[in-house]
Amino acid sequence: MASSESTASSSGQSTQVDEATVRKAVGAAAMGNLVEWFDYGIYSYVAVIIATQFFPGGDPKSNLPLTFALFMVAYLVRPLGGTILGPLGDRIGRKRVLALTIVVMSAASFVIGFLPTFQMVGWLAPSLLVVARLVQGFATGGEYGGAAAFIAEYAPDRKRGFYCSFLEFGTTGGFVLAAGMVTTLQFALPPEAMSAWGWRIPFLIAGPLGLVGLYLRSKLEDTPAFQQLEQEAHIAESPLKELLTHHWRPVLQCMGLVLFYNVAVYAVLFYMPSYLQVTLKLPETEALLYVLAMMLLIMFVIVPVGSLSDRIGRKPLILASAIGFIVLSYPAFLLLGQGTVGSTVGGLVILGLLLVMLLGTMSATLPALFETEVRYGGFSIGYNFSTSLFGGTAPFMMSLLVEEMGSVTLPGVYIAVATVISFASVLMLRESARRPLPGAKANVMSPHVAPA
Repeated sequence: MASSESTASSSGQSTQVDEATVRKAVGAAAMGNLVEWFDYGIYSYVAVIIATQFFPGGDPKSNLPLTFALFMVAYLVRPLGGTILGPLGDRIGRKRVLALTIVVMSAASFVIGFLPTFQMVGWLAPSLLVVARLVQGFATGGEYGGAAAFIAEYAPDRKRGFYCSFLEFGTTGGFVLAAGMVTTLQFALPPEAMSAWGWRIPFLIAGPLGLVGLYLRSKLEDTPAFQQLEQEAHIAESPLKELLTHHWRPVLQCMGLVLFYNVAVYAVLFYMPSYLQVTLKLPETEALLYVLAMMLLIMFVIVPVGSLSDRIGRKPLILASAIGFIVLSYPAFLLLGQGTVGSTVGGLVILGLLLVMLLGTMSATLPALFETEVRYGGFSIGYNFSTSLFGGTAPFMMSLLVEEMGSVTLPGVYIAVATVISFASVLMLRESARRPLPGAKANVMSPHVAPA
């Protein structure tokens, strides 16, 4: 197994990392993120079926807000997961906690694939779904912050945007895998079979995927930055206390940045399939194909955007995206509401391109807000509190607003308002491109490649 060279360079001010190890670290972290968002993506793409199977009446339109309310349940415990697992990752290491999160997440999804429906057991069905979603939410609270810190602490400073963008490549890959699998099943199965049992197949596949991610993560050492903390005996006795006492300002800034970022993510990637199907009355397969094409476009662009952020900086891209969401979110949903092929493609392209400027930069930007000894906890707490309050609630709020007020453009207004609230955090952001992470030595690529 290749390992990072955590010995300091001759100057004593930098840490050498070999490219083979960086690539393995990126792959292991991105795979976990793929599993996480595959799990969450499945729920979104079969939300209409869940609305008919887990609630009385079987009417997808009236039950859809309830379905997204259950989606939102997982976000009630994400802050708890982040508060417990994040500081634990600062105490015992990133690798151990990330191994735990991927096992628990995939196991909870696997269990959902076996749950009885409302017709079988009545209100016990949504109750069991709530329990599974709570377990998922707790584990997810420690996943993204740790995975982002893991890649950021391994990546060389001058290419951190490039390498960290693969984390969101994994995110989008999870969505694409979920959407592609659900679309394939809809083509292959009659609607009755898809509603009866076909929707369970993607949830069951999450189990083996989690084991693959666990295997990849078990083959790596912890990050050079965390090893440096251990060697210098700088690990905090209570990372949570240290964070809340001395590092609360970056936590607040993290929450502000994540607010509009996750509202956009959950609107475009989670809510969009149901919006196209239920609100705009597009056929299920057609709606998923639109979303799948948009996500493939995002995947194609995301890594070049990350690389671009290494050259021109993260802040210009984040600022451009924020201005774009304020100005163009409403017109994008106005286009979607026209219902033609051209207008639907146009609306999705606008939203997708604005979103990819965040997906390609945020995973490198947010870890750089924190010192090494509180990075996992600070990121996880700030990210998950903001996600719980604003991101996870976005599909439910948008669905409710459209249902109650009857305007198909309200999701665009919702995104624009969220971005306006976050704008001060964007303006206050310090540029982190090509600079060492706070509290860590500079990371430089080793001149040789270690044997695999």
